[in-house]
Amino acid sequence: MGTALVYHEDMTAARLLWDDPECEIECPERLTTVLERLQQRGLEQRCLRLAAREASEAELGLVHSPEYVALLQGTQALGTGELQTLSGQYDAVYFHPSTYHCARLAAGAALQLVDAVLAGAVRNGLALVRILIVDWDVHHGQGIQYIFENDPRASTDAPWPQVGMGNADYVAAFLHVLLPVAFEFDPELVLVSAGFDSAIGDPEGQMQATPECFAHLTQLLQVLAGGRVCAVLEGGYHLESLSQSVCMMVQALLGDPVPPLSGPMVPHGSALESIQSVRAAQAPHWMSLQQQGVAPVLSPSPRSPEGRPSPLLPPRGPEFKAAATQNVAALSSLLDQLRLSPTPPVRTAVALTAPDAALALPSDVLCEEGSAPQEETQAWARPHEALAQDRALTALGKVLYLLDRILDGQVSSGIAVTPASAAAATLDVAIRCGLSHGAQRLLCLAVGQLDRPPDLMDDGRNLWLNIGGKEAAALSMFHVSVPLPGTTGGFLSCVLALVLPLAYSFQPDLVLVALGPAHGLRDPQAALLAALLRGPAGGRVLALVDEESTPQLAVVLARVLHGEAAPNLGPFSMASPEDVQSLVQLRGQLEPRWKMLQVASETGGPGSG
Repeated sequence: MGTALVYHEDMTAARLLWDDPECEIECPERLTTVLERLQQRGLEQRCLRLAAREASEAELGLVHSPEYVALLQGTQALGTGELQTLSGQYDAVYFHPSTYHCARLAAGAALQLVDAVLAGAVRNGLALVRILIVDWDVHHGQGIQYIFENDPRASTDAPWPQVGMGNADYVAAFLHVLLPVAFEFDPELVLVSAGFDSAIGDPEGQMQATPECFAHLTQLLQVLAGGRVCAVLEGGYHLESLSQSVCMMVQALLGDPVPPLSGPMVPHGSALESIQSVRAAQAPHWMSLQQQGVAPVLSPSPRSPEGRPSPLLPPRGPEFKAAATQNVAALSSLLDQLRLSPTPPVRTAVALTAPDAALALPSDVLCEEGSAPQEETQAWARPHEALAQDRALTALGKVLYLLDRILDGQVSSGIAVTPASAAAATLDVAIRCGLSHGAQRLLCLAVGQLDRPPDLMDDGRNLWLNIGGKEAAALSMFHVSVPLPGTTGGFLSCVLALVLPLAYSFQPDLVLVALGPAHGLRDPQAALLAALLRGPAGGRVLALVDEESTPQLAVVLARVLHGEAAPNLGPFSMASPEDVQSLVQLRGQLEPRWKMLQVASETGGPGSG
């Protein structure tokens, strides 16, 4: 199954026929520029093109009244003056004689995509459409809100109280609100209102999310619902920022590794205040929020002396123009950096101790046969008695070769199998080799009976996180240990409230995932860890698996590192009180250094509004 793209040329017909500064940003070029960029990047050619169709009147009637549908149908026969008069009765909307046809195509295209995903014809996809609601990513609800505000099945909203919110804020909202609730809800399908007025440079949203941020958000959503994700284009009015952001999202849908996030990963204080408020309001309804520890809401959003919300958007004067110029310059610099980070030619490679034809690896996963030079392998192995045996030495040579290929950009991610007796020694060599061969910041997630190398320097270049320790402890800000939780809810809290916030705060350029002896993870748990850790390091993940693990574990890891969806974890079960308490205490120790762990505002701190 692949990624679908739904689009129809007729949707570019509607355009503004009179002068209206408020509406002129909604233009056909929003679609044509995106499509051109997808074609230039070779992304459209990799997607399965689905034919768009008009939604039927019965389908439109699921959310619109017959009178409203009839009103739009009647616009086909109106002249320009009549269309302008009718448009003036609505907020920031204009009508065109082709509006009714375009709107039916937009709705029908989204339905075509959903049908294809649910039928299993494709795994996920994007509908390039134009729709008549304002993107809720920045604006408050509007059309979507009106449809669902009285539906008890609808979920929650995390409002931003100010402009300028960036990558750290959006990722924090996903980790601490959206994903915990989503895993507990366990959806069969994820619909994304893909509005990009939250992207840097956009004149409407005035936010700071960079194009690669949308790839990360998309990748995080793909661990839900078996990867069945349907994205539908909404807002986005800076054409370059819009087109680049859509390309990033499509790359993630296609399973490509995503570029690392740029900028410091420190959420704004006002974002944390909003997250804190939402978690407190939603905790009575979701066990996943209860078990992470919910701090009381101490202060409301910023308000004026009269008690009304203070104005959030700056006036469109000199200050606004200066900020817009600065954002455009920042976007140009970001795009230059992204062009310097090409996608590796090999997405995933596997190095086995012995070839196994029975393993059902994806067809384009490379079975790596290469090995590091014998002299180099022996030099790295010399301090370790466990690596003296031929089998361990041979496996180490393959690990070193694969690691070098990842670091030099030839391979994005890999899996290597090692003898159980040499697991700790092999991991020690991999850490030291990675740091000496180009990795500036290396995150090591060690699961099972694996101790941190005693002489590993605590110099800020490596972060050691052990899952499976006897107790939760932070021996330093770069040496963290936590027991393996025994329930689904406890495991998810450990991953979403500790592992990923640490990883995004640290911003590694290489992640080592070591599944050592007695690691205790079920295959779906190991797969979820690997899938989620693709993001922080831009896809550069090396998984080390001891050969006593299940034979299929290497296959499951290869599939998720290759971009496929992780298997379902099974029914949600509450974390034990002991796991909840130890995780809350551990996060409290680490928050001063790793700001993505925070779920409440720190008055006067570096992340304040």
